[in-house]
This record gives sequence, C-alpha cells and structure tokens, in this order.
Amino acid sequence: MLLDTASLYFRAYFGVPESVRAPDGTPVNAVRGLLDFIARLVQDHRPDALVACMDADWRPQWRVELIPSYKAHRVAEEVAEGPDQEETPDTLGPQVPVIEQVLDALGVARLGAAGYEADDVIGTLATRSAGPVDIVTGDRDLFQLIDDTRGVRVLYPVKGVGSLDVYDGAALRAKYGVDGAGYADLAVLRGDPSDGLPGVRGIGEKTAAKLLDQYGDLDGIRAAAADPVSRLTPAQRTKFKEATAYLEVAPKVVRVARDVPLPDTDLTLPRTPRDPEGLEQLAERWGLGGSLRRLVTTLAR
Repeated sequence: MLLDTASLYFRAYFGVPESVRAPDGTPVNAVRGLLDFIARLVQDHRPDALVACMDADWRPQWRVELIPSYKAHRVAEEVAEGPDQEETPDTLGPQVPVIEQVLDALGVARLGAAGYEADDVIGTLATRSAGPVDIVTGDRDLFQLIDDTRGVRVLYPVKGVGSLDVYDGAALRAKYGVDGAGYADLAVLRGDPSDGLPGVRGIGEKTAAKLLDQYGDLDGIRAAAADPVSRLTPAQRTKFKEATAYLEVAPKVVRVARDVPLPDTDLTLPRTPRDPEGLEQLAERWGLGGSLRRLVTTLAR
C-alpha cells in the first residue's frame, strides 16, 4: 500500500475540526486525522507493506523548465528566494514535521527523493513491486499507474478513507474511456488548471477520450493532425498545431517518473513501534490520544 501522504493529510486537515489541539493549544487535526486514516486503511485492507510517500520537492525544477506555469499559482507569494514553498494553511505547515516524527517512531516506512514529487516515488515503487499494489490518493494523476496485469489499483477517498472508490482497469475505462497507460495522454490533452497545465484548447475530457479511442495514443493523434486526409476536422487540426510546443513537453511533465533513485528500505508494515519511548513522548507532547492508540492497536493485530 502506497500512501500519497500529502494528499491524505490535506484531506485530514480539512476534514477534522481545527479545535482538535495539543495540550499547548497547537492544532493537531491533520496529525490525528492522518493517523485515523492509516488505522482504517490497515484494518480494512491488511497490507503486508506500507509506505508513506512524501514530496521532497513538490514542484521539481525539471518540470518547471518544461512548463513554467506548472503549479505556479500554488507558490507562496511571500517567498522571495530559495526553493519554492507551497502555499498551505498557516496551521497545517507546522503539523507536517510532527507527522513525520510520529511515522518514524512507529516504524512506518517514509520515502521521498530530492527533485521528485511523491507521485514519482509512488510510480517507482509500483513499477518495482512484484505483487499487487494499492495506491491511496485523492489525486487523479495517479490513475495512469493502474495496471490490471500487475494488480495496481487506486483507492480514491470519497469521504475520509472509510468510503473509497476502487479504480482498476475496468472502473477506469467505465469512467474515462481509457486504460491506465492512456490516462496520462488524456491528462495531457485535457490539461489541469489546478496544476497549471493548459491542455489543448477546446479539447475536453470526452473529446480527448474519443480521439484516443480512434487513434490509440497521443502520438497517433498528433500524426492524424499532420495528415491532411485523416478524419480530424480543420478546427481540430488548427488546435493541435497551436498546441505543438506544449505537446512536445507536456508528456514528460504529466507522466510520473518510474526510475527515482530510492534507498533500500524495509517497507514491511510494523507490528510494534520502532521507538516506543519516543512515540510515547510524542503522544504526550501533541495530545495524540485515541488516534495514535487505535493505530498502534491495529498494527499489533
């Protein structure tokens, strides 16, 4: 089980009241919400291995060089120099180090890689895995990793993680008309304003799916756009011609990396905490109460 950790703690932050606080009054709603999420996921799905995948670089420079607008609107305005900082709610940012400390004390594997997003870590681990993989994320970009032959699914939270939409190949085709490999091409064509990806003007999700069905993949569509006797309309040819520069670089930006250098790490789900004393200190310092107890109990089972 691969967790898109930031996706989940953002969801926890907005789903758990900020009135959930540590003894000193510091909000810990994202921390406790994430611990509850993990406990429920482990209880319901019983993974043998679990990895909290992290954004070591949420906006990698190599992606920005290809498409400068990539996630540009999410950059915190007050940062004048140094690496871009993602704009986050004032009371969420301080909770992230606590989440990391708690996961480390529990012994839950936590992986990130300089210059890469959590999506890339997930793509690499899913590609390396010999067994079935469940990816837990609220980010549709990771639908591109769905692969029935290798047992890679996406568990997409609808409400918390007790209610999940399970996407395998059949579910993906039913909703979007493409398989996992085709989803990245669909995302390139459709674009995504939340990621600063313009897409091809006038080509929405349904049209993109139809074109992919007709021509197989993005390369096939581009070849058809250059072929004067293909079935594309003159208006569509014009749109693809206008988008030439974007289409040259967008696939590399949209497709998750699958070859991220990662350290050798034991990914086995722990039965007992790695650092019981440290975990107890964190529990007391941050008032993690029932959320942490439930997770520790669930792991022991």
